[in-house]
Amino acid sequence: MSNVDKPSKRPLNSNFSSGPCAKRPGWTPDVLADALLGRSHRSAPGKKRIQEVIDKTRLILGIPENYRIGIVAGSDTGAFEMALWSMLGARGVDMLQWESFGKGWVGDVINQLKLHNVRELKSGYGKLPDLNEVDFTHDVVFTWNGTTSGVRVPNGDWIPVDREGLTFCDATSAVFAMNLEWNKLDVTTYSWQKVMGGEAQHGMLVLSPRAVERLESYIPAWPLPKIFRLTSGGKLNESVFKAATINTPSMLCVEDALDGLNWAIRIGGLKSLIERSEANLTVIAQWVESSNNVEFLAEDFKIQSCTSVCLNITCDWFVSLSKEKKEDAAKKVVVLLDKENIAYDIGSYRDAPPGLRIWCGGTIEVDDVKALTPWIEWAISEISIEYTA
Repeated sequence: MSNVDKPSKRPLNSNFSSGPCAKRPGWTPDVLADALLGRSHRSAPGKKRIQEVIDKTRLILGIPENYRIGIVAGSDTGAFEMALWSMLGARGVDMLQWESFGKGWVGDVINQLKLHNVRELKSGYGKLPDLNEVDFTHDVVFTWNGTTSGVRVPNGDWIPVDREGLTFCDATSAVFAMNLEWNKLDVTTYSWQKVMGGEAQHGMLVLSPRAVERLESYIPAWPLPKIFRLTSGGKLNESVFKAATINTPSMLCVEDALDGLNWAIRIGGLKSLIERSEANLTVIAQWVESSNNVEFLAEDFKIQSCTSVCLNITCDWFVSLSKEKKEDAAKKVVVLLDKENIAYDIGSYRDAPPGLRIWCGGTIEVDDVKALTPWIEWAISEISIEYTA
């Protein structure tokens, strides 16, 4: 029998998945009632809606006026691949990776683009590579927040303003929850379904003037499919950044993204979004400090993510298990919480150490995080019976 009493208080929202993430508080399908369904995205009302998403994105995030913002296909992955295939190859590349998505970008650059002047700076889960080793005469490719490791760069201090190469930042689980320093970023991508809890399949691409200069002065050695082409006649296709998307977007998803942005404005903008996410992390940190069963996967709290919070299970019975049994036991904890309708989809990523991953972005209410943690303690205790009998 478990030695932990079953909690009585339940989270009101059990959606703690790290993507797609929880909708904003108070969201209902009714907010989509005015979506321009059956209308062309190139109609005047359609373009106006799309442009409104771009304009409010710029407003909330404080993106400089001379940066371009575009909506592209294929979520964050499509946006980042578009950038890599369109701009890399002009100079050497430093690639930073400390979790699975960063590792994936390395594989694409080396195995698909087949670039040779590539340096890989890497570390294991829970750590960052030595940021002082980055060569900014090269292009630099990195994730601001490692979604599968719960490790983020602490700030942009390590990136020089007067760098020679471009910086390519996959910011999908950081933007709207962390302070991005736009003067340090040349190519930034993310997707609607992460921090803002929007619908999937649409990516955002933000380009600095330096990135535009690269696009207009460099032609890759490989062919580019139409969906990746950002230039026409050697010049930037400005229409892509003025609501004329390369391919057809879902106007239902556009409406949903706009609802999320309007909510962010109502609650106080970026400052409030960051505060909400950091408050959720604080609840987790207080729990971790008092618990004998869990600890952060991140080895240093200065680099601990406030969105994708990854945890190791550290109780004695779990630590003593083989790797295979740890994976099995962690999965059973996750399944039990799902079965109780307490938390959905909080297992660690398949390539990460077996454990838990709790989404704590700004659409999550702090009271729900407070209600969740005793349930995790209970679930770990319940599952321990099978392994300690």
